[in-house]
Amino acid sequence: MTASPTHMKSHEKLCFRLRVASSSSRFKQFKHIPNKLHLALTLPGTLFSAAYITMDVVTSMVADRPVVIFSRTTCCMSHTIKTLINGYGANFTVYELDEIQNGQQVERELQQMGCNPSVPAVFIGQRLVGGANQVMSLQLRNQLVPLLKRAGAIWI
Repeated sequence: MTASPTHMKSHEKLCFRLRVASSSSRFKQFKHIPNKLHLALTLPGTLFSAAYITMDVVTSMVADRPVVIFSRTTCCMSHTIKTLINGYGANFTVYELDEIQNGQQVERELQQMGCNPSVPAVFIGQRLVGGANQVMSLQLRNQLVPLLKRAGAIWI
């Protein structure tokens, strides 16, 4: 991967163009690996604002979090999944795609990863579980709670 700054002042945005040279093994579960990643980093050390979101960004959003749910505030299935997981007292993070910056780009990347429909998209233990159908299937087979425990989302 190579990076080259396209704009650099300490009080302004620092933009990089990154080129992914080869696929990393951590992306094996994804259907599509982007060739380019465009980021705009705000200095000093604050969260970045991305012009083009890629799976690297989605991956960073789920990193070090036991459960992440990508949702929309108006999606009844997203509400159902959040209620189900919350009912176990699980530690989880929710990204409401209709409220976050660049939510549409994140939604497109989730679709490229195989989430169709794109919300809810549930990651447990940094792995894409899927949408509402997959989570409910795990629940019906009594596999959801053990998965949440292994991810460190619940301690019971």
